[in-house]
Amino acid sequence: MWTKIVRFILRNRPAILTVIGIITVFMGYKASKVQLSYEMMRMLPEKDTTYQSYVHFKQRFGEDGNVMVVGVTNPSIFKLDEFNAWYDLSNNIRKLDGIKEVVSLTRALDFGKDTVKHQFTFGPLVKKRPSSQIEVDSIRNRFLRMPFYQGLLYNSKTNACLMTITLDRKKLNDKSRITLVSEVKNLVEQYKQNRKITVHYSGLPYIRTVTTKMVKDELMLFIMLSMIVAALIMFIFFRSIKVVLTSLLVVGISITWVLGITSMFGYKITILTGVIPSLIVIIAIENCIYILNKYHWEYVSHGNKILALSRTIERIGFASLMTNTATAMGFAAFILVQNKMLSEFGVVTSVSIILEYLLTITLFPIFFSFMKPPSERHTKHLDSKLFGGITNKLVVIITHHRPKVYIASGVIILISILGLLMMKTSGKVVDDLSKKDPIYLDLRYFETNFGGVMPFEISIDTHKKNGVLKMSTIERIDELQQYIRKFPEFTKPLSLAEGIKFARQTFYSGDSSQYAIPGSQEMAFIFSYLPKTKGKGGDLLKSFIDSTKRYTRVSFQMKDMGTKEMEALLNKVKPGVDSIFEPDRYTVNITGNSVVYAEGTNFLIHNLFESVGYAVILISLLMSLMFRSVRMIMISMVPNLIPLLVTAAIMGFSGIPLKPSTLIVFSIALGISVDNAIQYLARYRHGLKISNHDIGKSAVGALREASFSMIYTSIVLVLGFSVFTISNFGGTQALGFLISTTLFVAMFFNLVVLPSLLMTLDKYAVTKAFIEEPVVEMYVNNDNHIDSDETSMIENHKQE
Repeated sequence: MWTKIVRFILRNRPAILTVIGIITVFMGYKASKVQLSYEMMRMLPEKDTTYQSYVHFKQRFGEDGNVMVVGVTNPSIFKLDEFNAWYDLSNNIRKLDGIKEVVSLTRALDFGKDTVKHQFTFGPLVKKRPSSQIEVDSIRNRFLRMPFYQGLLYNSKTNACLMTITLDRKKLNDKSRITLVSEVKNLVEQYKQNRKITVHYSGLPYIRTVTTKMVKDELMLFIMLSMIVAALIMFIFFRSIKVVLTSLLVVGISITWVLGITSMFGYKITILTGVIPSLIVIIAIENCIYILNKYHWEYVSHGNKILALSRTIERIGFASLMTNTATAMGFAAFILVQNKMLSEFGVVTSVSIILEYLLTITLFPIFFSFMKPPSERHTKHLDSKLFGGITNKLVVIITHHRPKVYIASGVIILISILGLLMMKTSGKVVDDLSKKDPIYLDLRYFETNFGGVMPFEISIDTHKKNGVLKMSTIERIDELQQYIRKFPEFTKPLSLAEGIKFARQTFYSGDSSQYAIPGSQEMAFIFSYLPKTKGKGGDLLKSFIDSTKRYTRVSFQMKDMGTKEMEALLNKVKPGVDSIFEPDRYTVNITGNSVVYAEGTNFLIHNLFESVGYAVILISLLMSLMFRSVRMIMISMVPNLIPLLVTAAIMGFSGIPLKPSTLIVFSIALGISVDNAIQYLARYRHGLKISNHDIGKSAVGALREASFSMIYTSIVLVLGFSVFTISNFGGTQALGFLISTTLFVAMFFNLVVLPSLLMTLDKYAVTKAFIEEPVVEMYVNNDNHIDSDETSMIENHKQE
């Protein structure tokens, strides 16, 4: 079959290049349409009860993750100039298109009492820009008598001021959010320069906007770095500018197809899919090196370029297909995970790997058929004394020191288990950012001065129309708030109960000592003062009570917490909630972005463990097609699973937490590292056939033949993945470091442990099915003579 394929390729070069060119132009057009994802990563499946509860909450009360915050520490904030600067900044931001509301100490809402109409009035605390210090002092005195705002907009202990900026929901999930956040930041930066003061930014819209821009910037950076690393490696190995340019051309076409496929499937660029082009660069160069090595071996053996190209594709075409399929299956395991982002990552990567293989196996013979044959300088790498010496040492180890190999492996396994037990999980929103990153530092500023900015919501269903307005319900809400405020992770709450306390204070002429839940008789008077019509006052409580007055919410902000910390906190909070709101009378759901994100991370970690299992199963099934021996599959998986254990140990010892961005390392590394085992076993089986089942001779022969390619490709992979270590995202850094480490360890285990096991287990591992009855034959080995078909191909090529 492969003879017919290579013959078709070489006889139809212009047509094939034209077709690939047309497809590439089309993919390039699609790639120009690919978009960045501006949405918050959803990790829970749609049917999950936590996610459904959050969706219902947003339908009832609106988005809880649309607030950006700006903070400053200014002891002189109540000086006229400083106060007016903050006043101007707040008002200028409010004027921007897409800003729904701005709340600060200069834009705080004030309650009043109209004794004639028997109605509360609502208006701004600062009615106009102050023109004197006396006015500012009056505002200050009034503001500090309002317990409602203490700890929300101003921290009197640290002189920290907070400004909350609510974005229009329509601007949250598209690229217009970047422009809007940029406009806000420009105004704040002008304020910063004019007042010579340090400014802090945070809030989910801001964090998402900045990280999205980082993803966009790193997308191109990693592509360029990957290609530079690939070009250097290719030149060092093959000493040919033509080889480098040819390889980069194939890589460039592959990248265009990756982005085109992403667009065609309707997917967007996320923090995960953003690394796919660089992954394809690395895998494509691995294929290029493998094909070039075989091409040079063939050419050196008989000196005929076309025959060398033909035999290269014939002999390794299917082997390369199987190794690329194994790699694709490592990524395809993510498709089975119930997460949209990971599923998209798995789909695009697995499809792209197979298409990249088809491009490489097609374009390389065509391009090199137009070039001059390789010179002695280009094939000098085949006689590398360094790699030859390494191979000789490996042969000595597997033939004379196998007990030492097993002892060393056992020690590594024991140490790895110890490290595995030290692994920790994490799931913070800013977990992938460096602790020196401004986003991380600013978030800590808000946690120190205001308790945090991550939304934590409690939704209460009274099961009765107007049930929210009952005195017993309001008293329970206040009791709930007092209970939760005992935990230092939470800020001061916003709720109907806090609004009623403020109303009571207003009813008693602003006396701050009256900021409390009214008695049952007072409640009737206070409710009679609430506005009966729509407007600023009528809509005031709309965000906290639904239209039927059956549902209400209690809103907190909290610190950014990991999954373990959040789980422990919720286990403490829930019993108190249930004791205050009896489950048989009320339905209380704890939700909000912070809770959903933590729950989603926990869900994802458990499911990603399953993805490793899926990867093992899929790769094992693939290997069963090639080797038809359960024993051989089990033996070959050992040297590829131990490196995963080593990686887990490194994470445990070094404190790298287990999270979605680091757990994907295991499936990816397994899919790539098993390629070496497949290549080795294919040669080992072929050696058994031609050596009359001489296991020792076959194991050594396979090692000598495969070691060069295994070492070459492993070096490429290790260096290629290392480019990710310069990322600004901790998860991407860990991805590069951990996969590089895993593949490096896996190379030695496949070069040393796998041959050792085959020689030790001897005939137990070598079954009749393994040798005689493969479903597919991976490795073809012809004699060096040229048969009639090959002669015909060469002559036809010369005539062309």
